[in-house]
Amino acid sequence: MMAPSPSILPLELRDVSFEAGGKRLVKDFSCTFAGGKRSIVLGPNGAGKSLLLRLCHGLIRPSAGEVIWHGAGGGIDPASRQAMVFQRPVMLRRSVAANVDYALSLRGLDRSRRTALVDEALARAGLSRLAASPARVLSVGEQQKLALARVWALKPEVLFLDEPTASLDPSATHGVEEIIAAIHAAGTRIIMTTHDLGQARRLADEVLFLHRGRLLERATAEAFFAQPKNDLAQAFIRGELLWWRRGRDNLAARPGAPSEEGDPPCTVH
Repeated sequence: MMAPSPSILPLELRDVSFEAGGKRLVKDFSCTFAGGKRSIVLGPNGAGKSLLLRLCHGLIRPSAGEVIWHGAGGGIDPASRQAMVFQRPVMLRRSVAANVDYALSLRGLDRSRRTALVDEALARAGLSRLAASPARVLSVGEQQKLALARVWALKPEVLFLDEPTASLDPSATHGVEEIIAAIHAAGTRIIMTTHDLGQARRLADEVLFLHRGRLLERATAEAFFAQPKNDLAQAFIRGELLWWRRGRDNLAARPGAPSEEGDPPCTVH
């Protein structure tokens, strides 16, 4: 029997801050992600959710602190075992099938193996009938499904999703959520941002709540939606606007909510 591939997890962010234009946009963020769960990052617009994913994925470097893939020993490149899908993914000027094939070619797979993986990914995403169509003429929802098919073919260990249904209607949102759930069921660790409370309730195993660049609460989805401990999180799930509020816990440290087994507790500043 073939031995399982070593994991790049856990992922630890240790006192991570990010500054741009003289402003700290992510502040003293400490948290560890182990395997298994779907982590949904919630918060109002401007909370720092997208920046957090970019820091985790290595697209930007922290101004302070460390982003550490603890399992990335023995010459494993963490970048080769993770992927990210954006709110509006970039479609290459080629067919639907060729978009997936190109992503696989960058990993050095030979053409005969790529063909089978492309067919499998498109079938799973419900895009087989569009395989020969130009990717850029697809609807927004179909393009998001293609972006997910493209990363699914790579079989990443960790997938970062930045508000993947923000521009979609309910029908397209449902289709994308089904694909996300299937990718997770196949063994990929999901870390995803949204400001859609309904979507978070449907998909989350745990919730991280951000406001003004700070992590204010981390809890199981059940505990968070039953009764958040943080006052701003309480206001957020009531639908109140938070753009002007600081909150009683946003300037002083307090212990984080207990995390699920398998993930060390987050440090909440």
